[in-house]
Amino acid sequence: MTIQWFPGHMAKARRQVTEKLKLIDVVIELLDARLPLSSRNPMIDEIVSEKPRLILLNKADLADEKVTDQWINYFRGLGIRTLPIDALSGKGVNKLPELCKELAGDMLAKRTERGMQGRAIRIMILGIPNVGKSSLINRLSKRAVAQTGDRPAVTKAQQWVKMGDTLELLDTPGILWPKFEDQMVGLRLAASGAIKDELIDFTEVALFAISYMMHYYPEQLLERFKLKEMPEDRVTMLEEIGKKRGCLVSGGNIDYDKAAELFLRELRSGKLGQVSVERPIDWEMDEPIGKPISLYE
Repeated sequence: MTIQWFPGHMAKARRQVTEKLKLIDVVIELLDARLPLSSRNPMIDEIVSEKPRLILLNKADLADEKVTDQWINYFRGLGIRTLPIDALSGKGVNKLPELCKELAGDMLAKRTERGMQGRAIRIMILGIPNVGKSSLINRLSKRAVAQTGDRPAVTKAQQWVKMGDTLELLDTPGILWPKFEDQMVGLRLAASGAIKDELIDFTEVALFAISYMMHYYPEQLLERFKLKEMPEDRVTMLEEIGKKRGCLVSGGNIDYDKAAELFLRELRSGKLGQVSVERPIDWEMDEPIGKPISLYE
């Protein structure tokens, strides 16, 4: 699945981020805990440069906790502080101000040495669409100052948001790279809901996610769809889901698109349990789990 999606406002957002960076003390990179590397914009390393950085793994409540620990260790190996959070419930968010203060320590010390007055730590929040930036800002500010939604690209402009006297947050529109060179990245993002549904093939994406769950989360599939045994392949599994959910067309045949869409809705909402669709080891495999196939292969 090749997806190209780089709206004009995203190109503008990149320019704005680069221009504002000189005003920033700490960069917060917000990722989806279920697929951290695939939800990480490869341009951010280039844009952020040497600024102190904190990675937040949002939607950690939907992700597999053991896999999230693997990702924390992975980013620790890169020298980047990482914190799992859930912006909607607020879990973990209360640790953010102190972590930002630690990361801005050198800057604060230099200002003190120069006899400069203290000011709020200025933070830039970056991430791809639909990863939860607006929800996080609303949680931090304790009021609805940022527009939220369950569709990508809700935020269209930058805005400064004060959080007491200690932090000033700069929200930015989601930045997505112009082309997914790795089709697995596109599939993981589509499974999570980060790509507009109008741009994806529900069946192809669902078959990827089903394959991944059959490998890592078979019991959760069996329990959710009340199956006694695991089907032999992912297409048969999708057919079983269609039967269980009444996704049928004339003649009793399976409506694959409807079954696939239903499965993805349940996956994204957490009804299938805590599921991560990416592990560090996936990036080392020659044949990643869930590699695309045709429907009848």
